[in-house]
Amino acid sequence: MLGINIGIDLGTSSVIVYVDGKGIVLSEASATARETQTGKVFAIGNKARGMIGRTPDSITVIKPLRDGVISDFTAAQVMLRYFLQKILGNKIFKPNLIICMPSTVTDLEKRTLLDMATSSGAGRACLVAEPLAAALGAGVEWGRPKGVMVVDIGGGTTDVAVITMGAISVSKSVRVAGSSLDDAIIRYVRRERNMIIGELTAEDIKKKIGCAHMRDAEIAIQVKGKNYLTGLPSYFEITTTEVFLAIREQLAQIVETARQVLEVTPPELSADISETGIVLTGGGALLTGIDGLIKKKTGIKTVVANDPVNCVAKGIGYALKRMDILEENGYLFKTRGEVTGLSEGTPKGYESYE
Repeated sequence: MLGINIGIDLGTSSVIVYVDGKGIVLSEASATARETQTGKVFAIGNKARGMIGRTPDSITVIKPLRDGVISDFTAAQVMLRYFLQKILGNKIFKPNLIICMPSTVTDLEKRTLLDMATSSGAGRACLVAEPLAAALGAGVEWGRPKGVMVVDIGGGTTDVAVITMGAISVSKSVRVAGSSLDDAIIRYVRRERNMIIGELTAEDIKKKIGCAHMRDAEIAIQVKGKNYLTGLPSYFEITTTEVFLAIREQLAQIVETARQVLEVTPPELSADISETGIVLTGGGALLTGIDGLIKKKTGIKTVVANDPVNCVAKGIGYALKRMDILEENGYLFKTRGEVTGLSEGTPKGYESYE
């Protein structure tokens, strides 16, 4: 195929791009900011993320993906086209894109992703299941008849899959992940402390003192917010125990998803998993104690992969070097013409963004 090969981990929270022969070349927030009235794009990526909760009424910050699928087609199209041009410059041939998707997306959601990719400048596009890419990026041995369970905790979804012989045997996806934990912290602080905090503050709390169990030595940090009763800015302290209480319901859902997949896994693969263990990938794998929680609830050895945030992107990079892996698993590239019923054109507002 003509054109450069590019792999994209297109997530709810971030976009990570892997270029064949170069490695990971871009990691930006999955966000766009545009003028509310005209739709003109104001900022994309990390710059747009920094505006969340800080914009006037004339500017709206949008997360183009929610729960692992496209929620705003135009914003996603604009964002992807911008990132591609940032990487490729003025190259003549259109790139070949591999984009990751949750393991249980519908045919309509797959078609929407292909539509977005090919209309954003890709010559050909291919969709790959996230847990399969995560397994490759985590170093799971390819092609062996040996079962390994991968739990990929991203920003919008948690994908649980049993991988064997380079393919997914059993999988389940639940729309509970990093963003759900942030929302839970926001709700807890408002309900229990009468304080209002924003999305970025909640994420910062989760990263600094979030934990999947009660700590023996409690830690507290000071946080800025707005008093719900007085409406005035205020400082308050929040502890590790409070954060755990805020997110424990969501953690229980993630663990239960893993248990459900284990329950329907064939006996021989279950025996393999008891030996090989469970591998955690994605940004959510960095939550302190998440591996211990899953091990406690399932009775199976659980480990966090090296560099879990970039596992999916690295896995796509591995697949780019071994295109036969994609073909053997039925992952085929499609051109714009093969994705029928689609129209060409530049997304509204894109031409005005610099």
